[in-house]
Amino acid sequence: MIPATMKAMVLTGYGDIDKLDYRDVTTPSPGPGEVLVQVTATAKNNTDRKAREGLYPTKKGEMQSFQMGGEPTLQFPRIQGADIAGRIVAVGEGVSDSRVGERGLLDFNIYANDRRDINLTPDYFGHGADGGYAEYVSLPSDQFHHIPNPELTDAEVASMGMCSYQTAMHMMTSANIRAGERVLVSGASGGVGTALIQLCRIMGAVPYALSQQDKADALLRLGAEAVLDRSDMASFVDRVKAETGGRPIDAVMDLVGGEMTDIFIDTMIFDMNARDTYPRLSIAGASGGNISEILWTRIYLYQVQIFGVSHGTREEAEQLMAWIRGGQLKPVLHGAFPLSELHRAERYFVSRGSNYLGKIVIVPDSQWNEHGKPYALETA
Repeated sequence: MIPATMKAMVLTGYGDIDKLDYRDVTTPSPGPGEVLVQVTATAKNNTDRKAREGLYPTKKGEMQSFQMGGEPTLQFPRIQGADIAGRIVAVGEGVSDSRVGERGLLDFNIYANDRRDINLTPDYFGHGADGGYAEYVSLPSDQFHHIPNPELTDAEVASMGMCSYQTAMHMMTSANIRAGERVLVSGASGGVGTALIQLCRIMGAVPYALSQQDKADALLRLGAEAVLDRSDMASFVDRVKAETGGRPIDAVMDLVGGEMTDIFIDTMIFDMNARDTYPRLSIAGASGGNISEILWTRIYLYQVQIFGVSHGTREEAEQLMAWIRGGQLKPVLHGAFPLSELHRAERYFVSRGSNYLGKIVIVPDSQWNEHGKPYALETA
């Protein structure tokens, strides 16, 4: 029996965590081409916080979220949460009843059209439409992909959500990463960073991770060729040379920005005679600062190619889902919080310490004992 109302964490406006209100709301119904999913776990992403705090401006001084399609789509009240795992409990018109009971993972994008190879006006569930911080959510049937793998728990499935993995893949495909190339991954311990390390290995590239040294062993086990200490950037280029045998980095996957971006470019251009491709910089984050000072002469004289990346395409999402089903991609799950304690999860996320690696998932309280408790984080 599907209840008439459900518990949800509702974002009521721009601001701090006090804008997140745990309340009863009407349970959605699936429309034509949709499925109703009972949510078992939703991975938390930094995009939740940034959207809530109004940190996605596209103009100076702007205090509202991005609107590449021309109109603002983040409307309040809104249920956030993009990386949704769960089970189909009802289907809308045009969807086979045989899908009821199927466990799946959402391709989080809200696509503007049916194009499979490009996504020019990116938006996503939890931003332009309600997401997974609730007990139920209605989703497009063709974007809720079956993940039957019995070796994966629902929390682990959610931790491999497309917000991180598809962003990582689009960073690499945009920069045309090839087998054998040396790739520097900044912000390597987060969701996108750990996805990049795995994807490098799948594609035959060699990932060099930038992170804190207490995470080095875990990142090396995940596939990093070497882990470079982010606490000492003054000698960074020399340390890169030592790890690569004096050869430049072929491409940088930058999630940090700020003053580090210029140093990352240094790792690619110190010996142009040793290169056989253009230096490439893929940018999908700015945790170290939203403004970088770079001499444009360094960009055009060294022919540095820059790729801005937010979301990916249907083709990329489908490839990632196939790799999850095939076991090539592995979950990197840090822990879980109940949905009713999302405020605590948000505080933990922004003040996370040196032991943090991978993803946090949020589990509805009604699903907690089965899907969340085994991964519970005990925090002060």
